[in-house]
Amino acid sequence: MDRPRGGAGVNGLLVAAGLMVAGLWASGVFAADTPAAPTASPGETLTSIDLPAEVDAPAERVTPPGPTIGGCTVFPASNAWNQDISQLPIHPRSAQMIATIQSIGGDDLHPDFGANPDYGIPYIVVPEDQATVPIAYDAYGDESDPGPFPIPLDAPVEAGSDAHVLVVQQGTCTLFELFAASPTTRGWQADSGAKWDLTTGALRPIGWTSADAAGLPILPGLVRYDEVASGVIRHAIRVTFSKTQRGFILPATHFASSDGNPNLPAMGQRLRLRADYDISSLTGEARVIAVAMQTYGLIVADNGSNWFFQGATDPRWDDDDLNQLKRIPGTAFEVVDTGPVRVG
Repeated sequence: MDRPRGGAGVNGLLVAAGLMVAGLWASGVFAADTPAAPTASPGETLTSIDLPAEVDAPAERVTPPGPTIGGCTVFPASNAWNQDISQLPIHPRSAQMIATIQSIGGDDLHPDFGANPDYGIPYIVVPEDQATVPIAYDAYGDESDPGPFPIPLDAPVEAGSDAHVLVVQQGTCTLFELFAASPTTRGWQADSGAKWDLTTGALRPIGWTSADAAGLPILPGLVRYDEVASGVIRHAIRVTFSKTQRGFILPATHFASSDGNPNLPAMGQRLRLRADYDISSLTGEARVIAVAMQTYGLIVADNGSNWFFQGATDPRWDDDDLNQLKRIPGTAFEVVDTGPVRVG
């Protein structure tokens, strides 16, 4: 994973301003179409509707369901990862950006996971009393969260050079992620690492990386078998492109490119499968994933192969189902406008 320092060297005033904006994103203030009751205080974000009963009707109580892992909600319902982007405006440079992506190569959608355990990114859930171990960083310790982390020495490591390790701790509902990780006799060695409060979704400091080049968490963007088997995915999906722009869009906090071409996707850029693209022929797992791409879309998280999107390692995946998605061209997508590109 290529990750130059990006926007890490910003002055104190800019960091403070960036953190304030990042906090607003994490809290959901910038989420679109968030319902607000007439009695809501200024800036309050509601995640449920609890209306009183009328004379001829019972009270209506609707709580938007969201992704959960290990008994933990994966970020608030209003978080950018869980935001329905199907009605958000198309980016004014969408056509040029899609054309630029397509010109680079690898122009069809590609699930980067399947029944083969060599593909996909594994994760585990550990109990609240899981023993912690020290973490030593090689490359990006100044932008990483210090250990110790509750990561077992036998935790699964992603196959390949990225070697991600993802762990959710029950009880605390904290997500721990490592990049380029390997176990030692006492703990873990990694290039970078981050921890995430799943109850708040608070962002990384502006300019900081994470276990992913964009400074984003990895697990919330993985397609997981259990949610697909349930018939619905309620979050954005992690995607990579071979060339990205020098910049990021919140909730991303870091970039990994020196190319200022505005027609390249930035880290954190959102794309969605067009509503007019016919998915009626898709079946099974492919259909569920395609619907999610129309509703929650993709989020650019790293440099990698064009249009590769990631899922969790699981032997239950049906490769024949997933292979249907490889027929979807990149031209079936559009870029969504979710905010300005930043460099710090």
